[in-house]
Amino acid sequence: MFTGIWMMDFSLYDLLQYSLTLALIVLLLVVVVLHVSANVVDQTRHEKEKHFLTADGKEESFPSLMDPPSLELSVVVPSYNEELRLPVMMDEAMEYLEKRQKKNPSFTYEVIVVDDGSKDKTTEVAMKYTKKYGAQKVRVLTLVKNRGKGGAVRMGTLSSRGRLILMADADGATKFADIEKVEEGLESISEKPDNMAISCGSRAHLEKESVAQRSLFRTFLMFGFHFLVWFFCVRGIKDTQCGFKLFTREAALKTFSSLHVERWAFDVELLFIAQCFDIPVVEVAVNWTEIEGSKLVPFWSWLQMGRDLVFIRLRYLTGAWRLEAERKTQ
Repeated sequence: MFTGIWMMDFSLYDLLQYSLTLALIVLLLVVVVLHVSANVVDQTRHEKEKHFLTADGKEESFPSLMDPPSLELSVVVPSYNEELRLPVMMDEAMEYLEKRQKKNPSFTYEVIVVDDGSKDKTTEVAMKYTKKYGAQKVRVLTLVKNRGKGGAVRMGTLSSRGRLILMADADGATKFADIEKVEEGLESISEKPDNMAISCGSRAHLEKESVAQRSLFRTFLMFGFHFLVWFFCVRGIKDTQCGFKLFTREAALKTFSSLHVERWAFDVELLFIAQCFDIPVVEVAVNWTEIEGSKLVPFWSWLQMGRDLVFIRLRYLTGAWRLEAERKTQ
């Protein structure tokens, strides 16, 4: 009888020991996989990406985000196969910016259209605005290969001259005049450590209406994504994905220097980095209209973003990714 009890205790002890050993092995494998599969973002530029064309076709070099600002505002427009939707957005943006400059001549700006390796005539369409307004106001950065929306925004931001940097989607889904709302949001932040702050446009106030228009499956995916964002990465921000965000130059330099994700989930990593650095972030309601022609494939894109969210948290947690100091990126 005692022998049976002793054997039972011995078996339970062995089982516990084996389970712990297996758990440690699995954890080690996960860490190894996360490190091996962690993308090293190539921030070097192809020679063609170091220059832009002026209105008369001459090549000039892009500046660096490390340089002091020389303008009030830079608008970065990531564009992939946007020859049809880009003109509507650009017409609205340029009309607003030109009127604002006429009212206040001290207001200076630039728009950087980043062609993310498009297969259509996005670059040609964007260059029409350079020829119309001049390269001091509109510049086109054509990437040699497709990097993804996050990669395009990063490359455009690193080439900007503005004291403030706005990222705005090429579809024009957000009314451009709402830049005044995100500017007010930025100004409402009383304490900006090292002048770092971010103001995010938000569609959270439209959520009830969007749920009513979406299918049950898409609504499930949306709420599932929001839960993963909250659980793994960013808390306190209801809408991380709105493509209308305003950065101080210092905040852009700090966050984009550490960015690894170049596809759809890059917004989440940017805000995760901001919270790690204690950069204040404010969320501001903006007008938003769904525009046809989205490049987002609902099911697969949501799956990819969900995977990226898990990897963002785990890779920083295990040290596969690290928060970087500002660095030269040219």
